[in-house]
Amino acid sequence: MYAIVEINGQQFKAEAGKKLFVHRIRNAENGATVEFDKVLLISADGKTTIGTPVIEGAKVVCEVVNPLVKGDKVLVFKKKRRKGYRKLNGHRQQFSEITIKEIIA
Repeated sequence: MYAIVEINGQQFKAEAGKKLFVHRIRNAENGATVEFDKVLLISADGKTTIGTPVIEGAKVVCEVVNPLVKGDKVLVFKKKRRKGYRKLNGHRQQFSEITIKEIIA
């Protein structure tokens, strides 16, 4: 059984026991339980249910494993040739690590 769920504006495939790295969930603590109710699709036993746009009464229950995980550093380098212009900027995205406990349909 799996579900397509929208978390913080992004869609993820959620299966029970699977770990996901999602954009940082504010005010989430280590070990807290979080529920997401924007379930777009559920597939169980070869039967698929598609929401219009979401499935009523369906939700995905997750546990926060680590509320703050930093992603890899992305370097943005800008240069204009023969002008002496060089600019280097770095960014590390903040994620939350969650584990899918169950899918309620």
